[in-house]
Amino acid sequence: MKSKIAIIGTGNVGNALRRGLEGSGYEVKAVGKDPGRVRETAAWGQIVILAVPYPAVDEALQEMGDSIQGKPLVDVTNALTSDFQLAIGCTTSGAEELQKKASGAKVVKAFNTVFAEHMATGMVKGTQLTVLVSSDDQGAKEHIMGVGRDLGFDAVDAGPLKHARWLETLGYLNIQLGYTLKMGTQMGFKLIH
Repeated sequence: MKSKIAIIGTGNVGNALRRGLEGSGYEVKAVGKDPGRVRETAAWGQIVILAVPYPAVDEALQEMGDSIQGKPLVDVTNALTSDFQLAIGCTTSGAEELQKKASGAKVVKAFNTVFAEHMATGMVKGTQLTVLVSSDDQGAKEHIMGVGRDLGFDAVDAGPLKHARWLETLGYLNIQLGYTLKMGTQMGFKLIH
C-alpha cells in the first residue's frame, strides 16, 4: 500500500509532483494558501511535501502546526532570495534550519535540483535524471528514495541532512545555468554510478 501524500503548495513544483505521484498510483491531496486546509491536508498525509517558495516556509510551518510530527517532511525548496541569490550561504541549509523549527518531523531534502517540468517523470530528453536525497532519518530517506524511483528517477542516497547544503547549492547552479546563462530548462543532472 502506497503512502498518502500531502503537498503543501500548488505552484509549478507542487502541481508537477502531484501529477507524477497520482500517475504512479499514490493518493495525493494538494493545498495552496488556505491555513485551515493546510493543517487538515498535512494531518491527512503520511508524507508531507513542502513545495512553497522559500520565503513562505515559516508561514507554512505555522499553519501545519503539530500535524507533521513523526512524519517525513520533504523539503523541495531552494533557499534563494527574490533576486535568485543564496539566502543562507554554505554553513547551513534551508533544510537544516527547517529541521530545527520542525523538530518532531523527519526532514528530507529532495527534488530541489530538478526543474519542475521534469518532476512528474524523472526524465529529460529520454534520459533518467538523478534525485539526490539527504536526511538524518534513514527510514524516511529510504521511503522518499522509493517515491523518487516510483516517479521515474534514479534515487541516490546523498547522506545526512547537512549535505542539503550541497543539494541547495546544486539547485542554485541548476537555476543559474537554466535562467541566468539561458541554457533553458530542458536539462538536468544524472549521476553515473
